[in-house]
Amino acid sequence: MFTFQLTQQSILIALLIFTVRVISTSLDTLRLILTLRSNKFWVWVLGFINSTIWVLTFAFILADIDNIVNVIFYAAGFATGNVIGMWIEDRLAIGFAEIRVISPHLGAAILEVLRENKFAVTEIPARGKDGMVSVITSSIRRSQVHDFEKLVRDVDAGAFITTEDVVAVKRGFWRVK
Repeated sequence: MFTFQLTQQSILIALLIFTVRVISTSLDTLRLILTLRSNKFWVWVLGFINSTIWVLTFAFILADIDNIVNVIFYAAGFATGNVIGMWIEDRLAIGFAEIRVISPHLGAAILEVLRENKFAVTEIPARGKDGMVSVITSSIRRSQVHDFEKLVRDVDAGAFITTEDVVAVKRGFWRVK
């Protein structure tokens, strides 16, 4: 059923299939992430581009479907594109995050530093395993998470920090860089 062709032309076609599939899947990964963030314009644009690329790539596969090399490179391009798409989205840091800091002893100092750096923060007193702790929350742009975390770590290297993606419903105070 399958053949294994390694001519110069078949290798070039397989590499083209791989490259185009990486690009297509990377764009599709971004499209899915933007869908979760309700970014309708970019979801439409990326969906249109991805569909066009997919049809053209699949035409190459169907033209020589018996060549297992094309099938392998198609699958490898898809797998690689997922990882690259996640990497690109991580670098773009689109959207907002809810960041939570738990500090048993240095909550007031952390609040002071974060507010000096124009972050809007809320402190909630709570009881942890070993007694009272400060729970500090803030809604920030995802691109600011690293800066926020560095400020907290400079004050309390042992602070417990978590983040989760959020979708802004109504904008309040958002720190401007």
